[in-house]
Amino acid sequence: MDNDTTPRAADIAAITELVATVERSQQNKDAEEFLGLFHPDAIWTTAHGKVLIGFDAIAEFTRQVLPAANWDGKVSYEVGHVFFIRDDVAAVKVRQQYLGAGEESEGAPLYVVSRQDDGRWLLTACQNTQVHRPGQD
Repeated sequence: MDNDTTPRAADIAAITELVATVERSQQNKDAEEFLGLFHPDAIWTTAHGKVLIGFDAIAEFTRQVLPAANWDGKVSYEVGHVFFIRDDVAAVKVRQQYLGAGEESEGAPLYVVSRQDDGRWLLTACQNTQVHRPGQD
């Protein structure tokens, strides 16, 4: 990542930890840990274009889909870039890789995160985009 020596190092570290928690919750297929990362009014768009508005919609979808996900838990998330829109709002570009038995896929999520009054950064508006390689359907 290219911002880690800026005066915002503590914020970048906290955002990086947020993304690490996304990774851990996905690896463990832990819907509740994942849901704990969302702002109550969050917007989430899945890699296949399903739009979820508000925590209740995100929770319903996540509790149904995440535990039944068809990967073996080998997924990684890496912060690629952080752009601070305001002091308390950042756009975070993430590289996501699913490393399954004999098959790999990649995502390019964009997370808009916001810092809360208690200092926590939460997922606020997110777009999870699947990366298609030549030859993929």
